[in-house]
Amino acid sequence: MDFDRDWYREKASRIAVLAHIFGIIALILMLVWLLHYRGGFNLDDYENPTRIFNIHPFLMFFGFIFFAGEAMMVYKTVIAEPRTQKMIHMIMHIIAITLGIVGIYATFKYHSAKNLTTMYTMHSWIGLGTFILYGIQWLVGFVTYWIPRRSSTRARFAPWHVNLGRILLYMAICTAETGLMQIFTILRLVASHEARLINFIGLAILLFGITVDLSISFARFGHIN
Repeated sequence: MDFDRDWYREKASRIAVLAHIFGIIALILMLVWLLHYRGGFNLDDYENPTRIFNIHPFLMFFGFIFFAGEAMMVYKTVIAEPRTQKMIHMIMHIIAITLGIVGIYATFKYHSAKNLTTMYTMHSWIGLGTFILYGIQWLVGFVTYWIPRRSSTRARFAPWHVNLGRILLYMAICTAETGLMQIFTILRLVASHEARLINFIGLAILLFGITVDLSISFARFGHIN
């Protein structure tokens, strides 16, 4: 049994490294895309609202998806004191929520600057639903695990908390992919370097989500926590 636990722990750590690689690749590619092809970032540039919008995809991946994935991995793949793990886990989720709010605000500000209709696409519906559920998940988790209560209550809630977290990760990935496809369609990109770059960004984000999920799944079998 010890051998099995060690094997699962080792695999979880290796997959977590792979997740970080995919996450960093996605971040680098997104920065290349937004800085080189889309003009960079400026939350107050009403003369070029595209620079306002660019904050949205950047923060929704790096600020929201990446930090959410990190929060999940740190709690399951990093060996430390349980309370330290919980504290880092909570803080990273707070960062994800905070930056996610800024990212959502940026897209609403862009739509306002361009006088465009909001909340009419599948991307926006899934995205806002995911973010609201994510906030509820964090709030319920905080109340359950940080406010003193019976251990049996925490144990019963744990499967729901863990599995909803995994579901929300994939919902966030789905939102990112539909968002990239929406941009692809709006810009009418055809067989260009930018089009290929966006495809690679989407692939890297998907692989990041998959490897995050695999790492925490292996970690649970290894009984790291």
